[in-house]
Amino acid sequence: MNKYLTASILVGALALSACTRPDRFGGGAGAGADGMGAGAGMGAGFDQSAIGQGGLGAGNPNSPEYFAQSIGDRVLFAVDQSTLSSEAMATLDGQAQWLMTNTDYLAVIEGHADEQGTREYNVALGARRANAAREYLISRGVPASRLRTISYGKERPVATCSDPSCYAQNRRAVTVIAAGALS
Repeated sequence: MNKYLTASILVGALALSACTRPDRFGGGAGAGADGMGAGAGMGAGFDQSAIGQGGLGAGNPNSPEYFAQSIGDRVLFAVDQSTLSSEAMATLDGQAQWLMTNTDYLAVIEGHADEQGTREYNVALGARRANAAREYLISRGVPASRLRTISYGKERPVATCSDPSCYAQNRRAVTVIAAGALS
C-alpha cells in the first residue's frame, strides 16, 4: 500500500512541477520562432530579496513590478481581431514611454486567444496580436532589438469559464519585462 501512495505522490508532484514551465523564459518548448521564450533575461543571479526593499518592487517606478501594476502589462482585443483599440494604444503609449526611460530592460510580448477555435487558429491569432503590440511599440520609438514576441494561443488562459467575460480577459497581448540581453 505504501508503494502506491508514494508513487501517487511522486506522480502528483511531477505533474504539478510540469505546470510551472521553467522553459518559458528560455529556448525549447514554448519558444517563439526566434527561439526565445517569454521573460528571458532575469538570469540566475537575480536577487528576489531586493523586491520591496527599495531596489525593485511596485513602489519603484523603474521596476518591472511598477510597469505591470501601474503602467499596465496587457492590452485586450475584440473577438477574432488583432487591431489595437484606442484604450490598447493608450496602454502601449505608457509602455513605450517606460521602456524608453528604462533602457536596461527588454520585453517579450505574449500573444493569447480565448479557447474558442482551433489550436492552430488561436496560435496564429495570438501571434498577430503580439506582433500588433510590438509594431506599435516600435512606432513609438522602442528599438526592435529590445522586443520579442511569442504566441501561446489558447494554452494559457487567465480566466477559465465558458462565458463572454472570461473570453474577453483571454484575448490579450501581455508585455513581460526582463533585465539583460535577449540573445
